[in-house]
Amino acid sequence: MLENPRSPRVRAVAKLTKRSARQETGLFLLEGPQAAREALAFRPDTLVELFATPTAMERHQDIRDAAADAGLDIVFTTEAVLDAMADTVTPQGIVAVARQSPTSLKDIFAASPTLIAICEEVRDPGNLGTIIRAADAAGADAVVLTGRTVDPYNPKVVRATTGSLFHVPVAVAAELAATVERAHAAGLRIVAADVGGEDFLARRDALAAPTAWLFGNEARGLDDDALALADLSLRLPIYGRAESLNLATAASVCLYETAFAQRGDR
Repeated sequence: MLENPRSPRVRAVAKLTKRSARQETGLFLLEGPQAAREALAFRPDTLVELFATPTAMERHQDIRDAAADAGLDIVFTTEAVLDAMADTVTPQGIVAVARQSPTSLKDIFAASPTLIAICEEVRDPGNLGTIIRAADAAGADAVVLTGRTVDPYNPKVVRATTGSLFHVPVAVAAELAATVERAHAAGLRIVAADVGGEDFLARRDALAAPTAWLFGNEARGLDDDALALADLSLRLPIYGRAESLNLATAASVCLYETAFAQRGDR
């Protein structure tokens, strides 16, 4: 059992909360039973280490069984050690280390996608994690991160995806113009979410075609160069007195409306 919160092994795991350590090692941090459960179910090959308190393993026998099936040994720790490793105040007794496994743009577009989300300069970890989760729920084929979008392996992003990071392909550090070029070549229309765009309801029928949604920065939206790459720009209506919609909320609506349009005849 690991008992020393200051041991080199514990410190190495804790460093994964920092982007520099994640870039250097190619690893990232998972916290809590849900993240561990999804990783074991969908990408057990990416898991490197699994740490847990004895109490947590008593509560989550399914995780213990899944780890055994994957040939992954569980390292038991004290609560103090788990707290030292984790980014959250309450990691719920389970922390894991996994290999980053981004998908290449080539592979994403070779799979003939019909719905993807492109995130350009999305900086808030909670927003990005929620967009990945919404894309997964809406049946999107992939999420592509362009520009200076936040690292998808940031612990806050990982938590916000609630496991969807292991379900939907995610491409990182892509260049927007190259992404749009590949999307067009794959037969997708680029639709930008923009407050200055056309009325969403008037053009929602266009979403039945293969679509790549383009979402911009929380504060600034999409700049003129990014908007110029889009085939169509749409704005969601505001019926109440809200100044605007949160980016992740707006993205969820856009992705689901597209899923409805594309699946209407199924």
